[in-house]
Amino acid sequence: MSMAAHASEHTTAGTEDCLSSFCPRFHTAVEIIGRRWSGAILRAMLAGATRYTDIVAAVPKLSDRLLSERLKEFEAVGIVDRVVIPDTPVRVEYRLTQKGAELEPAFRELADWAEKWIELPPLPEGVGCQESFLEPGEGR
Repeated sequence: MSMAAHASEHTTAGTEDCLSSFCPRFHTAVEIIGRRWSGAILRAMLAGATRYTDIVAAVPKLSDRLLSERLKEFEAVGIVDRVVIPDTPVRVEYRLTQKGAELEPAFRELADWAEKWIELPPLPEGVGCQESFLEPGEGR
């Protein structure tokens, strides 16, 4: 068997294993990014938000406590690095690691799927998708 055929066979076998009824790695990954608000936080970070206040502003109705909890979880699993910038005053930024940045293709695929299959109720004229999650009179 040629090396190319062997590599192709291995790739196909790997894909089938990955799409079996249960895969512990897949389960763990979904648990990490599937927790409440995790996807929205990571999407904001993939879009460039690095400071705590930028992430809070980018995700409507996200509480400070929950954001802090998720950032600690992401840091613990190596998706995010907490970087202290010794300016005056001291700043803290949260940056995606390579591991975190490599979630981008999966998030793009999920965003494409959502655009195709997830229906939202009609929004009032001039109201964007993000603003639709705010209560009347509420803003960031």
